[in-house]
Amino acid sequence: MNKGHWYAIGAYGLWGLFPIYWKWLHQVPALQILGHRIVWSFLCLAVLILLSRQGRSFIQAVWHPRVMAVYVPAAGLITINWLTFVWAVTNGFVVETSLGYFINPLLSILLGVFFLRERLRPMQWVSIVLAALGILYLTLQHGSLPWIALVLAFSWAAYGLIKKIAPLGALQGLTLETGILLLPVTGYMIYVEEAGEGIFGHGGLITDLLLFGAGPVTTLPLGLFAAAARRIPLSHMGFLQYIVPTLQFLVGVLIFREEFSFAKLIGFVLVWIALILLVLEGYLIHRAFQKKGERPGEG
Repeated sequence: MNKGHWYAIGAYGLWGLFPIYWKWLHQVPALQILGHRIVWSFLCLAVLILLSRQGRSFIQAVWHPRVMAVYVPAAGLITINWLTFVWAVTNGFVVETSLGYFINPLLSILLGVFFLRERLRPMQWVSIVLAALGILYLTLQHGSLPWIALVLAFSWAAYGLIKKIAPLGALQGLTLETGILLLPVTGYMIYVEEAGEGIFGHGGLITDLLLFGAGPVTTLPLGLFAAAARRIPLSHMGFLQYIVPTLQFLVGVLIFREEFSFAKLIGFVLVWIALILLVLEGYLIHRAFQKKGERPGEG
């Protein structure tokens, strides 16, 4: 493995261990955690923009209506995703968050079919059907949809779809998204402070440091991911992405001791089989094109 692989493992590993960090803030309302994550992330990202001398190009890009038309809905989706994830972790649903990120690649494929007119190969259809059966089984067993998993999966898949047409790079894009959210979030933070419900500055030094650390914790794996993407093929990134839900699942079951019944195991197994088939099929397709000297989609 080269340096790029280690960068990817670092990024995905940190994302996979995120539940531990947010769990330390379980006494803070999820909406306040989200607010601090957005504020401190924006400040960290703005500093990185300045240090990388991208400030002028960033400001120029912001003024284009097409850019804002892409990033306003992206900011909305990232808000839904971050808020749902933090709420789920702090309320003891880490295992269900992992399910969301396990099924996310399959939903991304479906969105590609509906919005980008992509065609699915037979094995991809089999994977999607198996995952759907897994979700259906979990729903019938528990009497309700696993809504946390579905919200996380749909919001992240839709976010990824928008980013396919996004004109900015990862650093500038997330800076703009958090910048769009900065004003309403700051207004909310002022409101809770005036109402005497604000935690920052009132919950102790450790809590304050953890809330402030939400910015660096968010930007560090982003930087590692960007560095990895420049150094290794996207197919490798695709395989390594499953580190995230795997670690989340292990954290939920082994560290936080969340309930994981046999009935729930059956639903997860169906999703895992779907992903194994998807990854295996993707690997075989990639190898076949390598032998032909082509890339998938060419020829």
